Amino acid sequence: MRLIIVFLLTTQVSFTQIYEVGLSLGGSNFIGDVGKTSFISPNEIFNKEGEVNRQMTYGLLLKWNRSPRHSYRFSVLSSHLSGNDLDSKDPRRIERGLMFESNLFEISGGMEFTFLDFNLHEPGLKYTPYIFTGLVYAKFDKLAYQNNNILKLGKKSSSYGIPFVLGFKYKVLEQVIISAEVGSRYMFTDNIDGSLSNEDNYTNFGNINNKDWYMFSLINLSYTFGRKPCYCNY
Repeated sequence: MRLIIVFLLTTQVSFTQIYEVGLSLGGSNFIGDVGKTSFISPNEIFNKEGEVNRQMTYGLLLKWNRSPRHSYRFSVLSSHLSGNDLDSKDPRRIERGLMFESNLFEISGGMEFTFLDFNLHEPGLKYTPYIFTGLVYAKFDKLAYQNNNILKLGKKSSSYGIPFVLGFKYKVLEQVIISAEVGSRYMFTDNIDGSLSNEDNYTNFGNINNKDWYMFSLINLSYTFGRKPCYCNY
């Protein structure tokens, strides 16, 4: 029995030596009481002049690959959320004509699961779809509505939320992985767009029964490092 326990512990440790650090780049879009209601409609990374769009999303990604099928994942993202009723297909929103902008900073942590074995210790091509969920914490500009305008109040709001991410990753080199993913964030607030500020002298609007969402469409490039597994004889 002691030999079995030692073998199991050794096998588990053998899969805990691969880590990833990477960069994320992409776009975002907001789903709430202002602007479009399309679920996947990221802001363009480059503008018409070929310059980097200030509304791009970028961040840092860290992973601890515990096994070929799951990883602990931590990320930090910075983005610029915006919404414009004139971009909507809803005639009522177009007539209303509201718009907002908000700088957003997000920290997320949770578990990533792969549909196929993704054992980085083995040679050869590796690829798999994956899903990720966990918990996010976001800070954003505090907004409020007054006289048919959404205004910045000069301070920050924050909220927790739940991420739902679907992606596909591919090992392009021995220690380099590229992935593409689309992820939604269901937030526990309805005031990212200023529709439910509950501030004195400001008015609420929109559907107060629906929470806000936002989406990220990202490309991730990560570098893997760590010791290869060591199998011992007992």
